[in-house]
Amino acid sequence: MLVSCGGDDPIAPQEDPAPTTLTLSQESASFGVQGSELTLTVTAPSRPSVTGAPSWVTVMDGTYNHYSITYTLKVAENTSYDPRTASLTISAGNLTKTFNVSQDAAQKPEEPEEKPDDKPQEIDISKTLVTENATNEANALYGYLLSQYGKKIISSIMADVNWNHREADKVNSATGKYPAMNCYDFIHIYVPENNWINYSDLKPVTEWAEAGGIVSLMWHFNVPKSASVSPGTDGSGVTCTPSETTFKAQNVFTKDSWENKWFYDQMDKVAAVILGLQEKGIAAIWRPFHEAAGNSTYKQQASWTKSWFWWGYDGADVYKNLWVAMFDYFASKGIRNLIWVWTTQNYNGDSSKYNQDKAWYPGDAYVDIVARDLYGSTASANATEFKEIQATYPTKMVTLGECGTDSGANPPKAFATIPSVWSAGAKWSWFMPWYGSNMPDTSWWSAALSNSNVITRSDVKY
Repeated sequence: MLVSCGGDDPIAPQEDPAPTTLTLSQESASFGVQGSELTLTVTAPSRPSVTGAPSWVTVMDGTYNHYSITYTLKVAENTSYDPRTASLTISAGNLTKTFNVSQDAAQKPEEPEEKPDDKPQEIDISKTLVTENATNEANALYGYLLSQYGKKIISSIMADVNWNHREADKVNSATGKYPAMNCYDFIHIYVPENNWINYSDLKPVTEWAEAGGIVSLMWHFNVPKSASVSPGTDGSGVTCTPSETTFKAQNVFTKDSWENKWFYDQMDKVAAVILGLQEKGIAAIWRPFHEAAGNSTYKQQASWTKSWFWWGYDGADVYKNLWVAMFDYFASKGIRNLIWVWTTQNYNGDSSKYNQDKAWYPGDAYVDIVARDLYGSTASANATEFKEIQATYPTKMVTLGECGTDSGANPPKAFATIPSVWSAGAKWSWFMPWYGSNMPDTSWWSAALSNSNVITRSDVKY
């Protein structure tokens, strides 16, 4: 991969130049690790010079020569190494560029050389589920995810909120292929059975599983707008937004409070459906309480720097207690078929303005996989996010929990193609576009599902 180091105008070499120092962001550099060596490849409009013994490749581009270099950085044994402080400077005529060194660079020189491989360090990924005595089906699904991690990316799609796979059917009609995974949302579980959506009817899920598809479940956990409001069957009277409800997450742990009653009544409804799937031998990826931190990790606090879901509004400690309460309650119900996925904000996409949201992480004992939700992101931004999250949670697989067009941008901002995301080094376990205005177009799906690195439903084997 060649990464541009200069602009469109050529830079002629000068004698004894006074260099201008510029810093390229992580997304502008390409890194790979081979045993104890870090390989950095860049291009420059004129022959660069570096300290060391680089190898050279000259590339003609119009009337100008471009040069590629391969530079090796060796990290001494027992050296205290902070990857965020390491850098490599390349000089080209009167221009100097400084590259940050990838977090993947901390390799010891005595380790044997291996072939270059962009996949995450699987040796550190947990091989067992956090659920005690998980079902055979759950273990098999997790084993399959592990076997594909870093090798291929699993395609997925979000149902149109309801209990169906219509969006997946549309993709198949347009491309001739089904995504490997379909995600269902319990967002309307509060509605009386048979009035709108009958979650007790497992057919929309079982027929997907019987066709070879992977099942994913999530939950926009709606709560009444107040203790006195009765949720309507048309979707009114409930919300996930803290500013629209008097529901307090911290009161869930107060016995006989209305928040406590609602929380466990709704969990009983969801648990009954999940147990029904378990009885049918279906395991599911489970992603509850997503995006908990919201804007609360913003470095300059203001009135808007809050969580955008009620489950995160009362802070990290209350949030983690909610997660553990659900985990333990589901275990008490005998649920053993879930793979638990937690969604990080990861600086909310901007580490200069946001702090990391590690305080919200429920803990290794309660999480199987860490997810990230990205909309309208470039391939290089995906790679940065992936590498940062993998470095922060080294024992967990990392996945793209949600993605798609940023329809709120003006103009709307498309999400990078999956082949470009994969090539950039973002080796997500799976990707899942959202429905509606966030859904990528047919050409995006065609490029994804026809790519050799992407797993479709017909490819799934476990």
